[in-house]
Amino acid sequence: MEGTLDHVMMRVSDLEESLDWYQTHLEYEEKDRHEGDGFTIVYLGPEEMHEDEAMLELTHNEGEDVEVGDAWGHIAVRVPEGELEEHYEQLMDEGVDDYRDPESCGGRYAFVKDPDGHEVEIVQRDPDQGATWSLDHTMIRVEDADDALGFWTRKFEYEHTGRWESDSFANYFMKPEDAGEEAMAVELTYNYDGRSYDFGDAWGHLCVRMDDLEEDWDQLMTREADDYRDPESNDNMYAFTKDQDGHEIELLERDPDADSLFPF
Repeated sequence: MEGTLDHVMMRVSDLEESLDWYQTHLEYEEKDRHEGDGFTIVYLGPEEMHEDEAMLELTHNEGEDVEVGDAWGHIAVRVPEGELEEHYEQLMDEGVDDYRDPESCGGRYAFVKDPDGHEVEIVQRDPDQGATWSLDHTMIRVEDADDALGFWTRKFEYEHTGRWESDSFANYFMKPEDAGEEAMAVELTYNYDGRSYDFGDAWGHLCVRMDDLEEDWDQLMTREADDYRDPESNDNMYAFTKDQDGHEIELLERDPDADSLFPF
């Protein structure tokens, strides 16, 4: 089971405003779009993307505003090492809100927010680790670190690629075994105070790209993953499971020769 992270989905209140924000400030381009009955889905990413880099999926449901909860933390995007301050100042000059500047984060990273309040972390990486502004990781909060680590290790065969522990919380980074440096990681954040979290509806899901949807789904069921929305209920185009905290995880195959990125 390869299981590379394919995209992360966030819901937005005003699609055109959000598209303008990501296309202007992160220089993303629209990769594909699906117009459904009462909703629109758009895939975004840097112009030049490695095949292992993940996309951002923005979903807009007509007539609905979104509420950001705290079960999901942020997406993180990459800038070259040594250029954090330069890129942050560029965002400030473009009118992005000053949320957490590099100085307040020890010069190691920074944060901004998009129009809906989704937090976007800016991290420094070697250029070989992915294009500027490409997705580096997605952070989700978990209520039990052992359960969360066991889920990603047992169900998806992910492994630790890094961790950071403090007096009050710990961060664990997970990727598939032998994943490329360009691949997005999932960051599991565990707070030691035993708090619980509110999902809201602005956070959608992570998506894992599978080699064989039916075969890998059966393997996940053998490994006792949550049978949330199986392939058959989705016309064998995609499926969904949930982790131990209820974070939704989409599963799909990618046909490199398909005319559309969407399996519809």
